[in-house]
Amino acid sequence: MFETRDGETLLAADPAGLRPDGHVVFIGRIVSPWTSREDCPKNMRAARESGRTATVLIDEPYRPGLQNLERASHVVILSWLHHAPRNLIVQKPRHAAEPKGVFSLRSPARPNPVGLHVAKLVALDIEAGRIEIDAIDVLDATPVIDIKPYYASVDAFPEATIAGRDDK
Repeated sequence: MFETRDGETLLAADPAGLRPDGHVVFIGRIVSPWTSREDCPKNMRAARESGRTATVLIDEPYRPGLQNLERASHVVILSWLHHAPRNLIVQKPRHAAEPKGVFSLRSPARPNPVGLHVAKLVALDIEAGRIEIDAIDVLDATPVIDIKPYYASVDAFPEATIAGRDDK
């Protein structure tokens, strides 16, 4: 279905051939200043306000995929929140008056604990697999499952709202 195009590089092993777990592979880890849940910021805004930077370390086989990422000012990092419980489907957040379904929350506790982080790209070293970012809201050594460039022209919705919240 997908032919290899000129200039493309294939991995030595296809991640789809790995153990039957949805075939999600960790491509690296986050080096975060946060080592305890109590100290970790609850969101990227709070992480930025802390003034503490972070690093994403990409494993060697995946480093060729970083080519041209320096063209992006910001990146979307998808992480696997491996400490989070996966069986909590309705939650009662501390800030909420009533319980809420997990899919209406940004909580890490969810059936598939995928974290979504938009960060400013500060520096990139492809050979070392190092992506320096302005902030992160996860614990040190959190696995990374994907990196994508952030496109303000298609990813931003300035008019977006959540009922009962002011996220601006």
